[in-house]
Amino acid sequence: MIKLLHVISGLNTGGAEMMLLKLLSVWDRNSGQTEVISLTDIGAIGDRILKLNIPVRALEMPRGRPSISGLVRLSKWLRQSPPNVIQTWMYHADLVGGLASKFGSRTPVVWGIRNGVLEPRSNPRSTIWTAKACARLSRLVPSRIVCCSEQSQRFHQGMGYCPAKMVLIPNGFDLEAFTPMPEARISLRTELNLPQDALLIGLVARFDPQKDHRNLIRAARWVADKNVQVYFVLCGCGVTGDNPTLGVWLHESGVRDRFRLLGRREDIPRVMAALDILASSSYGEGFPNVVGEAMACGVPCVVTDVGDSAFIVGDTGKVVPPKQPERLAEALDWMIEL
Repeated sequence: MIKLLHVISGLNTGGAEMMLLKLLSVWDRNSGQTEVISLTDIGAIGDRILKLNIPVRALEMPRGRPSISGLVRLSKWLRQSPPNVIQTWMYHADLVGGLASKFGSRTPVVWGIRNGVLEPRSNPRSTIWTAKACARLSRLVPSRIVCCSEQSQRFHQGMGYCPAKMVLIPNGFDLEAFTPMPEARISLRTELNLPQDALLIGLVARFDPQKDHRNLIRAARWVADKNVQVYFVLCGCGVTGDNPTLGVWLHESGVRDRFRLLGRREDIPRVMAALDILASSSYGEGFPNVVGEAMACGVPCVVTDVGDSAFIVGDTGKVVPPKQPERLAEALDWMIEL
C-alpha cells in the first residue's frame, strides 16, 4: 500500500483547498494511506478533512513567509515517516515541500500549480518571489509539475518552469452534488425574501483582488436599470456586510438594494442551482471551478476571458474582456433576454 502526503500552503477556503478536500472525500482507503500537512494553520478546510478521518498537521508558519524552522521540522517529519509520494499545492508548499523532501526523505515530489497569472498589483511580492524561486528549481526538485489549466501551463513555462516535467490535469466536478435542483430556486428566494420570479445573477468567489467583485458591481448598475426583476447574489469568504471596501463599492453603485451578500456557505451546490446566471468577473484565473459547477447545475455563465474560462464555457455562454464592466453588463443583458 502506498502512502501519499499532501503538503499545502494553507487550509482556509479557496479553490485549491476545496479541490484537495474533494479529492480526499473520494480517496480509496484500500489503495493506501494519506495525510495532509498545512504550512500555516489547519483552517476551515482542515477541520473538514479531519472529519474524513484523515490526519492533518500544521507547521504554523507565518502566512506567506516560509521559515527555516518550518522547513527543518517538515524535513524531520519526512525522515521519521517517509511517504511514497508527496503532492504539493501552490507555490509556498511547492518550495518548502520540495526542499524538505531533498533534505529529508528524498521522496518523489509532484508540484501543483493553480494560478493562471501572477501580477504585482494583485499578488504579494513573497508569492511572486517564491514562484520565481520554484522556476529556478523546477529542473532539480520535482518529478512532475501538475497544472490545472492550459493558461497556467503556458504562463509558467514563460516564467522558466521546466516544460518537460509539466502535466495538464484539469479540475473535475462532483456531478452528484452539482446538478439541477428546481427546489433550490424556491428555497433560496424564500430565504432571501425575494419574489419567486426574481432573476438571480450570482458571483461565487472569495473576496480577493483577482476575483474583481467591483467589475460586477459596476456592471450591475446598467443591468439593474434595464431589468427591475434582477438581483445579484454574492457568495464567498469575506463577502459580507461588514466588509468596508465592498460596502463602499456597493454604495457607489447606487443599486445596493439589489445585492444579497451571503458570505461563506456550506451549501454551494444549492446556491448555484438557484441562480439564473453565473457571472465570473475575474481578471485572473487558472481553471475556475465555479464555472464548471454552474454548468453542471444547468446555469448559463457569463465569464471574463481569463485562464481557461472561455475554454470551459465554449459556445454555451458569453465571454467578455476583463475589467470592462460595460461589456460585462451587455453580456448579462443579452443572457437575460434569451
